[in-house]
Amino acid sequence: MIGSTSALLGWEGIAGAARFSDTEPFVFPKPVYRTLGRTGLKITVVSFGAMLTPEPEVIAMAFDHGVNYVDTARSYMSGRNEEIVGKALKGRRNKVYVATKIRSSSRKKEAMFRNVEESLQALGTDHIDVIQLHGLDGRDRVFSPETREALVRLKEQGKVRFFGVTTHTNQAEVLNALVDDPERFFDTALVAYNFKSDADVKEAIARAAQAKIGIVAMKTQAGGYKTDALGPISPHQAALKWVLKDRNVTAAIPGMRDTEEFREDIAVMGMRFKYVDGLILKGYGAAIQPYYCHLCGKCEPSCPVGVEISTINRCLMYVEAYGSLELARSTYRKIPSTRSASSCLDCGDCLARCVNGLDIRLKMQRARKYLV
Repeated sequence: MIGSTSALLGWEGIAGAARFSDTEPFVFPKPVYRTLGRTGLKITVVSFGAMLTPEPEVIAMAFDHGVNYVDTARSYMSGRNEEIVGKALKGRRNKVYVATKIRSSSRKKEAMFRNVEESLQALGTDHIDVIQLHGLDGRDRVFSPETREALVRLKEQGKVRFFGVTTHTNQAEVLNALVDDPERFFDTALVAYNFKSDADVKEAIARAAQAKIGIVAMKTQAGGYKTDALGPISPHQAALKWVLKDRNVTAAIPGMRDTEEFREDIAVMGMRFKYVDGLILKGYGAAIQPYYCHLCGKCEPSCPVGVEISTINRCLMYVEAYGSLELARSTYRKIPSTRSASSCLDCGDCLARCVNGLDIRLKMQRARKYLV
């Protein structure tokens, strides 16, 4: 793939077009905004995913250069991530929209109220702009009367402004549930979306956007795996540009851990997706094909014991691509033991089949090595 690419455009030309250098003088781009569905919030198309950011200085730098939307969660870093975001918000709160997430285990009203109070305290604010239900994998939670009652109460108290959901698995089902809801209760959806995403996710995003549900994209870098297949070329800007060329997406929230990652990502604001970007993504996509999971969940019905394969593969991505064993294990611990990778030990041949050709048995073996 890279050989054919270099034959078309020349290796040096591709590297020059795609490489990001932290040593060159950097000019912050003029912020570009899109409107987040019916919320009316105008947010930067490259906003801040804070999940893995260890220090507030990088986040504060983003705010000081126009980024005005940040996404965190009560569960990230066992609550520390909200505190980091809170430190970056000091003196800047009126310039930034804050999105956070209620723990996925908090289903009762009292637990939801407690989560929001903890988030408000950690963030150092009196309100959350977008409060999200974390990690939905089906329709049921969308229509939960107790969940809706709790969220409405929080809004009446002025503690939250808008309601959202996040989803990694069965995303099309979750998005379509938001649209099919006669009340259109939820305002936003945070969706795993990238150049490897399946067609049904893209179609569901378009349908949701047409219904004025604001779409924010995560997992935009398809894991951001390190690979030698591209030589000196970074696929990160190409991946972001691919997502943002879809006008049904309001913004992307790439995870940015340091100044170099922040500058590489923020530079995309105002850039167009070009032919060379498509070539880069073809090369990167081919390199990660043997181990990248689409998180579609289509393999799970073929597993006789109901192992949560897509969630386990996401945990593996947190280890192997993100380099965060803490995040991987904290996510893995939420999986019931009867549906974890340990359940695979009772099987002979793996009966689950991946529509994209992944070796599921090998993936579950790797999960037991890192996560159990």
